[in-house]
Amino acid sequence: MIFPPRNRNTKPLNLSPEVLHTAARVEDRFHEWARQRVRKREWRRTAVCYDSYGTENSVRVLGRMVLTKTGKLAADMHASIRGFRSFGAVPLKDDTAWVRIGDQEHMVECDRGGIIDMVIPGEYEPGTVEIEMWTSDSLVDRAKVTIIGREQRFGILSDIDDTVMVTALPRPFLAAWNTFVLDEHARSPVSGMAVLYDRLTYLRPDSPIIYLSTGAWNVAPTLKRFLSRNLYPDGPLLLTDWGPTTTRAFRSGVEHKRNSLERLARELPHMKWLLIGDDGQHDEEVYGEFVENHPDNVAAVAIRQLTSGEAVWAGGRSRRTGRGQGVPWIYASDGAGLASKLTERGILSGF
Repeated sequence: MIFPPRNRNTKPLNLSPEVLHTAARVEDRFHEWARQRVRKREWRRTAVCYDSYGTENSVRVLGRMVLTKTGKLAADMHASIRGFRSFGAVPLKDDTAWVRIGDQEHMVECDRGGIIDMVIPGEYEPGTVEIEMWTSDSLVDRAKVTIIGREQRFGILSDIDDTVMVTALPRPFLAAWNTFVLDEHARSPVSGMAVLYDRLTYLRPDSPIIYLSTGAWNVAPTLKRFLSRNLYPDGPLLLTDWGPTTTRAFRSGVEHKRNSLERLARELPHMKWLLIGDDGQHDEEVYGEFVENHPDNVAAVAIRQLTSGEAVWAGGRSRRTGRGQGVPWIYASDGAGLASKLTERGILSGF
């Protein structure tokens, strides 16, 4: 079903020309070549809408604009796919789509990689809001936005790789294997973490949960299915766009996490977050910096310790031990251990 636009409230941003890194120019040429090829085969413009979050005064709209063979992503058409199929869509560049929030429609624009990340002002009630996204020649895609009210004080922010899902991601070969080859049903959940998250959201039913990862937006449908299949609470994903940026050949996952946390502190200054990660990547470093800069925004930091085998595949453990600013740092090897220590600290029962 295709909806024509009615109220044109928001215009696309006019970005000034940028001097692109050489790698970015090569990527842009490849994508332009790919777009010309698939358009000859009559591939369709497709708007993909992702779950997101917002405040009582604004909604963050997240999505992608791509060309697909059928008008749907491969990951949305199959119950299980191998990783490389998630990267089969061709991103559009500087294109526009429409978003409906309630009875209002807004125009949004994607960047050079097809990513939509825009803030729509308005007045919203705390809870869940459904939004719709479409183009002039595409099907409507829907997503949920978690509106976090001013009265809410506690939220959960969780890493994904090696925190809720065993991936051993830091090693390049294993990263490629897990991302592009492995069937999504072959991925394993971390023991006890789903129970921990379920208990947290049961005891604090209005608490939002956000999953922050260095994974690509291409795998968002696969990750959502993994979380649902393994009974993790539903919540928006904050992922990134793989590939070169305008200033560097490789995008920094650490910077993505730093920037996302700083943005949450800026947009939701009243929130205290339980930060959950692992000791195999840079979670301790990133969380530690956030604790130092925003101690009033952190309820506790829970770090899942990798097993000896996982640490070997992950390239070792972090050497940082979190402490300071009066924020509890909790370590355990699985969800049951973290739950026990969080209970001792009063995080599961209240402050």
